[in-house]
Amino acid sequence: MDAFFTKLMTLGGPLLLGAGTTVAITISALLVAVVLGLALALIRLLNIHPLNWLIATYVEIFRNTPVLAQVFIIYFSLPYLGVNINPFPAAVIGLGLNGGAMLTEVFRAGLNAIHFGQREAALSVGMTPWMSLRYIILPQTWRITLPPLGNYAIALLKDTAVVSAIAAPEIMFWARNLVTSTFETTFVYILAALLYFCLSFPLARLVDGFERRQRAWQ
Repeated sequence: MDAFFTKLMTLGGPLLLGAGTTVAITISALLVAVVLGLALALIRLLNIHPLNWLIATYVEIFRNTPVLAQVFIIYFSLPYLGVNINPFPAAVIGLGLNGGAMLTEVFRAGLNAIHFGQREAALSVGMTPWMSLRYIILPQTWRITLPPLGNYAIALLKDTAVVSAIAAPEIMFWARNLVTSTFETTFVYILAALLYFCLSFPLARLVDGFERRQRAWQ
């Protein structure tokens, strides 16, 4: 038993360190994706043809290519253009751009779900377009898009495993290093899976709570 706990502490320490990086990458990439997705969805409402075409092209490229390939291009290809990016920001940028493409469509669907008459009613009572967006449209859009946004956050947390390929020091990066140095393959990967579960499960319960509140609001 003492040997088991000694091995657990020895192998678990680096994985916990990686878990902190995993959470940091997840939060940072989620912020990038939300800001980018909401901004592009709002721009599409303006219905400016060249901008809509550019946004649609970005969405289709990043939504239909593997996130690992996107991260590789950012980390390995940009240095040829004189742009050197460390693993952590490269992971955040790659995951954020990929998530921004998906959330653009999520937010666009949420914005389109709000009846146009609500915008007209807000303007008719003296609100500016910005006020109607801030106080009428966005709060309702947020409620509509919260469940898929929560599910995306859970998927993003698990997708951070791919950035171990560029040596971002998250859970799977440390797991692979530990397997190489100790050959405790099964034990290390079980610990890594448990860590992902411990991070994802509370987030999943939080998303379920938001969904219940959403159903009650409806």
